Amino acid sequence: MLQKRLLREGAFLVVLLTCTTGVVKAADDNGDRCKGLPGASALKVALDAATATETSGLNNQMWGTIVDRDGVVCAVAFSGVNRGAQWPGSRVISAQKANTATAFSLDSTSNSSGSGQPNGLSLSTANLYSAVQPGGSLFGLQESNPVDTRVAYRGPSSSYGTAQDPMVGNKIGGVNVFGGGLALYGPGKKIVGGVGVSGDTSCADHNIAWRVRNNLALDHLAGVGGVSGDPARPDNIIFDITPNPDGGTGISGGGFDHPTCLNTSGSDTLPPVRP
Repeated sequence: MLQKRLLREGAFLVVLLTCTTGVVKAADDNGDRCKGLPGASALKVALDAATATETSGLNNQMWGTIVDRDGVVCAVAFSGVNRGAQWPGSRVISAQKANTATAFSLDSTSNSSGSGQPNGLSLSTANLYSAVQPGGSLFGLQESNPVDTRVAYRGPSSSYGTAQDPMVGNKIGGVNVFGGGLALYGPGKKIVGGVGVSGDTSCADHNIAWRVRNNLALDHLAGVGGVSGDPARPDNIIFDITPNPDGGTGISGGGFDHPTCLNTSGSDTLPPVRP
């Protein structure tokens, strides 16, 4: 009887928390995975270095987010002197990008019973741009998993971008389809989550995210499948869109291309991924 009463009281508490805050922290079987991923301080160091290195785009400060394989936010950071030194709207966009990258990438465990990807398949958010345009093979994908606004905008703004950011420990959701999101691969080419950055042009965002992943040594995907055509950079951004004589966003050469941005440069010289 005591066990049943405790179970009832526990269920009541969950309902009460949901009604009161609209958000319940991710269960332990999800949140525990963050223990093997960088925290806010490590992310900030990597983000600061990557932002300082980038010379393309608008030269803006950046937001960065790391999520685990289930999309649970593990860390949020910014590169500027305070949370207003970079576009405030980019905080949630960076989380959305991180979620997208892990949500649509695979490792070799996807291969079984004759199906799946034997070497895995890593897709950056930049690789999704052309496929989601009207008439594209993935049109509508960007509407499929909305951001949970209760997670995105709850809590005191003074905590945004710190170790106490209210997004941490919760699933953010969201699908973003321009540059700045990359899957994270640990040793053994095992996918462990995603990183997203936002705050500049989407092309610069991609380059900075790439350097953040490299700085964190979570780019063990040499040999993992990709669509870039470059085995040293399998999920790199691709610029192969030609003008469409009928108007619109242009014609993608391979179906995974991204448009160029203001002051686009450097993507083909990004560090090669690790074995």
